[in-house]
Amino acid sequence: MTESGNATNPELPKSIWLIGCGNMAGAILRRWVDAGMDPAIFTVIDPGEPKLPAGITHVAEPPAGWPEAMLLGVKPQMLDKVAPLYTDVDRGGKLPLLISILAGVEESALARRFDADAVVRLMPNLPVAIGKGVAGLYSSNADTALRDKVSALMDPLGLVEWIDNEQLFDVVTALAGSGPGFVYRVIDALAEGAKALGLPGDQALRMATATVEGSATLAANADETPGELADKVASPGGSTREGLNVLDADQAIQKLMTATLAAATRRNQELAAAARD
Repeated sequence: MTESGNATNPELPKSIWLIGCGNMAGAILRRWVDAGMDPAIFTVIDPGEPKLPAGITHVAEPPAGWPEAMLLGVKPQMLDKVAPLYTDVDRGGKLPLLISILAGVEESALARRFDADAVVRLMPNLPVAIGKGVAGLYSSNADTALRDKVSALMDPLGLVEWIDNEQLFDVVTALAGSGPGFVYRVIDALAEGAKALGLPGDQALRMATATVEGSATLAANADETPGELADKVASPGGSTREGLNVLDADQAIQKLMTATLAAATRRNQELAAAARD
């Protein structure tokens, strides 16, 4: 797994289509616009009525030709309904760049359905909306220049990580893509635990949310690992150590998180198998 930034300042695409604009694709689009990208370069192709930033072109059906880049943001189950709208028409040449956020749909399955010079898989998560997300990327055929361009395009979203092995992309999807959902459950569980011990529910939730936010920010900027930070908080014989003893007993929290990620990974693999058919 390698990280790639925007060191070469490559030129960004001058035209980008978004195929579907649900929660995730919409979060990416809003962040791009908030980060200063010109709304005029974007065209959203969606038969519905998505809420879009000002200046974004919205059409129900694909225009003629190709853009410089196309972000595929429909549900994986819609792939075979959507792809013919773009591939059964002579658009003059190949699509230069297809970026897909479809969970579990492998590069080969995308390449089989779209005639593109390069296919890049993208796994974002919801915090990309505020520039604090993760953008996991994979491509077997994107050269260095194109990787730099894609990295620069993703840079406003948060941490950009290129994955070397597509077989690991299902794990990345479970960790980064689904991870916010798991973290929200942890926040809720912390708040509910404090509520059960007598703290008012609304106050417990505010404090649990702020605790996780501050702890994550500190961990992101610390030289120590999260495990080392936990040990720094826990004085021998103190209250934090007593709580950690519960989480650490028989590796309880590690086993729980591993099982959680394994379940999400299996589901991504099932989606991949379905897309191969």
